[in-house]
Amino acid sequence: MTDASAVTPLPIGLDDGYAYTKVALPDGRLVVTPSRARIGRAGVTWVHQDRPRIFEYETEGTVYSVGAVEGAPTHFEGYPASGLNRVIIQHALQEAGLAGRTLHAVSGLPVSAFYHPTGEQRQAAIERKRHSLQRPVTPLTDTLPAGIAFHEVVPEALAAWYDDVIIESDGKARLDEARLAVPVAIVDIGGRTTDYVVVKNQGVLHNSSGSLQCGMLDVKQRVADGIQARFDLETLSESLVARAVERGSVRLQGTDHDVSALVDTAKREVVERIHAETRRQLGLGVELDRVLFVGGGTVALREHITDWFPHQAIAEHPAFANARGMLKYLRYVCEASDAA
Repeated sequence: MTDASAVTPLPIGLDDGYAYTKVALPDGRLVVTPSRARIGRAGVTWVHQDRPRIFEYETEGTVYSVGAVEGAPTHFEGYPASGLNRVIIQHALQEAGLAGRTLHAVSGLPVSAFYHPTGEQRQAAIERKRHSLQRPVTPLTDTLPAGIAFHEVVPEALAAWYDDVIIESDGKARLDEARLAVPVAIVDIGGRTTDYVVVKNQGVLHNSSGSLQCGMLDVKQRVADGIQARFDLETLSESLVARAVERGSVRLQGTDHDVSALVDTAKREVVERIHAETRRQLGLGVELDRVLFVGGGTVALREHITDWFPHQAIAEHPAFANARGMLKYLRYVCEASDAA
């Protein structure tokens, strides 16, 4: 890395979800890391010092361990402006190879956390999120921190709309006039929330937009409860439950156990909740030109949501739609794009 590259701010899209943190970079790279950290030092000595799996960071006098740890819950109200959030983001930036870089970033908040039901912005929450990421986070190694010099916040599902209507090609960007001219709904199935945004005539229709407190973390919780009941266990690690949801099996005391039926049941329960809220928000979508599904939950639940609307679509690499849209917003829409 040259001195010039360290000083020149690099624009990034930063989707810091409750389950995964995604980073979109101008060179087209997309980086994802689990949103997994806890307070305190790792307490681990690595056999191969060059291959650690847990990393330590300090912010505002508190040390956190990030990576292959038993992560603290992220699904609490103040997470977007918390130290836990900051160290997870710093770790994602380190994983993206951005150590020592000065960054301009756009991140997001769930729709209901960004807007009041009347459509007014929740300025206090937005400012807390905006300033939080500009507070220093120090890696407890010889690695330089990535520093965020400028940070803007947008509604998460609306970021996916920017990704949909701004088309990049050969280093240039253009608006897709056909997509821009028609009403569209974005359904963003995430970790803690499912967000809805309806855009018509480049305006957000708040009567059909909002958030449901339900997502893939609810699937994990139902699976965890089921495994604990079935095997009479008091506790389970978050990483073990995550693998059980992904693979449909759980390894306990050296033996693999099939829990695929439990995972399927948990997914169906969550899908039913999301489907009911989708119908409440969008009805049959008869006045919409398209219903676009995005988010990591869309990937995990793809087979369960294929026939909700005759005019629905799933975004390309849907888990990264918000991060890509945040980067496009920063580069082509945001007032700081020239400085970025």
